[in-house]
Amino acid sequence: MKKITFCLLFSIFLTCLMLVGCKKNVGTPEDNPVVEEEPEEEEQTGYVFGYSCIDMDNPYFDTLRRSLENTLGEDEYQLISKNPGADAKVQSQQIQELIEEGVDAVFLCPVDWETITPSLELLRDAGIPVINIDTHVKESGLIQAYIGSDNRNAGFVCGEDLKKKCPEGGKILILECPSMSSVNDRITGFEQAIADGGFEVLDRADVNGEMEKAKEVMEAFLETYQEIDAVMCGNDRIALGALSALEEAGESRQNGIRIYGVDGSPEVKSEIAKADSPMAGTGAQSPIRIGKEAAEIGIAILDGEEFETETYEDTFLIDKGNVEMYGTDGWQ
Repeated sequence: MKKITFCLLFSIFLTCLMLVGCKKNVGTPEDNPVVEEEPEEEEQTGYVFGYSCIDMDNPYFDTLRRSLENTLGEDEYQLISKNPGADAKVQSQQIQELIEEGVDAVFLCPVDWETITPSLELLRDAGIPVINIDTHVKESGLIQAYIGSDNRNAGFVCGEDLKKKCPEGGKILILECPSMSSVNDRITGFEQAIADGGFEVLDRADVNGEMEKAKEVMEAFLETYQEIDAVMCGNDRIALGALSALEEAGESRQNGIRIYGVDGSPEVKSEIAKADSPMAGTGAQSPIRIGKEAAEIGIAILDGEEFETETYEDTFLIDKGNVEMYGTDGWQ
C-alpha cells in the first residue's frame, strides 16, 4: 500500500513539472505583460528667438534666416520665423504672436520703419529685447542693437560706376521705397555720387521693394521716356523687375540703358555675367555675415555680456569686371 501511494505521489509531482515547463513555452503577451516605460519628455533648454523680416519670398531675407538658424543652432537655440509678405499690418500681428509664444528676443527687419513703433513698444513692455537688422526702425530707443550693411555706400558705389561709364552725364530713372530706411540710404548714396555729374532724374517711383510692381512702373516709364541712360533700383528684386520690362520691350529699347541694383543676389550676378545684359552692377552686401553677427549679438544680450550697439558690414560693387571672382551660384 505504501508503495502504491508513493508511486501515485511521484506521478503527480512529474505532471506538475511538465505543466510548468509547458507554460514557459506557450505563454502569450497577455500572460506575460511587458510594462513599457514612458519616454521622458526632453526638457527644452536654451533661448528661443523670433525672426520677423520684410518678405521671406525675397531670397535675401531667406538667406539671412538660414544664417541666423545655423549660428543659433551651434548652441542648440531655437528660431521661430514669421513671414509678413511685405505687409506691415501682418507683421504687427505676427509680432504679437511671437510675444504670446514666449520668445526671449526678436530679430526684426521692419516692413515700414515708422509704423512698426507700436509693436516695438509691445515688445519693450513684455521685456523682450529687439535686435534690429538690415533696415532701421525710426524709434531707435526701442531697440537694443542694430546690425546691417553700409547701405549709403552700396548706392554710392553704383553712382560712381555710372559716372565713369557716362562721364558726360545722362538721363536716369529711380525706383525706390521710401518706407524702407535701407533703400532710402542707398538712393541717397547714389544721388550723392552723381551730384554735379550732369545727370537728370527723369522720374522716380515708389515700387514698395517688389519685383512685379517695379516691372509695371518700368513698362510705363519706357512708354513715356524715349531717352534713358540708367535705372537706379533700391534692391536687386526691383532691378530684376526693371530688367524684365526692358527685355519684353525688345532689343531696340535695351541699347545704352544700364540697370543698377543693391544686394549682390545670385540672380542679379548671373545677369551681370552676361555680356549683352543691361544689368550693369549691384552694390553687394552679405546676409550671411549679417545673420551670423546678429545671432552672436542676440546671445550676448540675453547672457548679459557686452555687445556692439551698432554694426555696419562692408558693401562694394560687383560689375561685369569682377563678377566671376564672386561667383553666381550663391551669396558672397
